[in-house]
Amino acid sequence: MSTGTCYIALLHHPVYNRRGDVVTTAVTNMDIHDISRAARSYGVARFYIVTPIEKQHAFVRRILRHWQRGHGAIANPSRKEAFDIVDIKGTLADVIEELSAKAERTVHVVATSAASRGRPTTYEALRMMIGKDGGAYLLVFGTGWGMAGDVFDRADYFLEPIEGPTGYNHLSVRSAVSIALDRLFGKRQ
Repeated sequence: MSTGTCYIALLHHPVYNRRGDVVTTAVTNMDIHDISRAARSYGVARFYIVTPIEKQHAFVRRILRHWQRGHGAIANPSRKEAFDIVDIKGTLADVIEELSAKAERTVHVVATSAASRGRPTTYEALRMMIGKDGGAYLLVFGTGWGMAGDVFDRADYFLEPIEGPTGYNHLSVRSAVSIALDRLFGKRQ
């Protein structure tokens, strides 16, 4: 039985701001660190940071260089290992194109959101699909106030939102990624 491979894309464009305008958000050092560590812990094959801004690419490359080849690699080898799965791309289409070429199999785009969209796929159903299918599964997480509508138009699946017992539902993307990965790949008793 072949199993699918999971990838993550952290989308900085196109996303909404609080007014509903389509914007590009800034890449944060904390997102790179925390999401790469969570992704590596749960067996994600590659973590893509997606932004069209070249200065943000340079910022990410500088951080990666420090932890992969600089003093950080010596001081904290486990951080280097986590950063080895990080890549940066200009657009979501670039990520999908690369995965299609590398994986030589179907790339299933799985959109995430704090709000329900369409017919949401449960974590259990997605876990089963990944376990049975030989495809590549790209989990797309948005920054800002969520991904722009056209991102959802290209999605194959909409993952059910992460909700707690209160009406408040505005997790940091780092928290959302960690919870989603644990629900998909965490060990169950």
